[in-house]
Amino acid sequence: MTAPTAAGPTPALRPLAIDVVSVQSQVVYGRVGNNVAMPALQAQGLAVAAVPTVILSNTPHYPSIHGGALPIDWFEGYLADLSARGALQQLRAVVTGYLGGPEQAQALGRWIGQTLALRPALRVVVDPVLGDHDHGEYVAPGMADAYRRHLLPLADGLTPNGFELARLTGMPVATFEQVTAAARTLLTGRTQWIAVTSAAPATWAPGEMLVALVTRTHAEPIRHPRIDATPKGTGDLFCASLTAGWLGGAELRQAVEEACQQVVRALRLTQQARCAELLPPPMVSRQDE
Repeated sequence: MTAPTAAGPTPALRPLAIDVVSVQSQVVYGRVGNNVAMPALQAQGLAVAAVPTVILSNTPHYPSIHGGALPIDWFEGYLADLSARGALQQLRAVVTGYLGGPEQAQALGRWIGQTLALRPALRVVVDPVLGDHDHGEYVAPGMADAYRRHLLPLADGLTPNGFELARLTGMPVATFEQVTAAARTLLTGRTQWIAVTSAAPATWAPGEMLVALVTRTHAEPIRHPRIDATPKGTGDLFCASLTAGWLGGAELRQAVEEACQQVVRALRLTQQARCAELLPPPMVSRQDE
């Protein structure tokens, strides 16, 4: 036992205050999940707690891979201990990405619901990772239904790609109008907006890509350059950058545009370096601009 000093007992230490909890994958080699989301969030001065859902040697498209999903008792314990340590007293946002299976989605949804009950102003941004047009679905079976049941109802905003929007809604997404119609079926309850990346690719002009920003009353295409590089992790970088800008005071459209710019800069740097993995550029804080 520590003896009190002459000036009185030692004051209790304050817990580390966390602004954002980022729940997604972690790899030893590569730039996906929290490996790319953490720097993007921290560049805006945000204190981040990274909760891994899977720990892998690398992404699955390499010839070898080791690791896997975190045991569910570990995963639930990570979330519970954040609360137990008193770290969430100023929590501003929860960001979710790749999950290791439906059981994790259920546990995460339960924890977010409990946290929202204590912090109603908390912002929840869900990237419902399921797959993409190039590789199809690459998550555990049942994840689309798990997202619909456990996480989408808790989200303020969603950042699916076009493939994921189609899987979540079962609707066609070939045109901007179809993307808008499909996205609005998910705008229920808390969910106020959806930013659909790689939206309606058949409508892109040469050298261009499209993000569809859809709310209940407004839909607009946000165009950005298409870079001839296809590393993994661009969706994770987009979601984290959007969330950081939104928390930093940017209007939603501005946050989406800035996130697109971060991804384009990263892809250009990756292309120039001929690198197999995403190379995020030096992050610029909005306070520094």
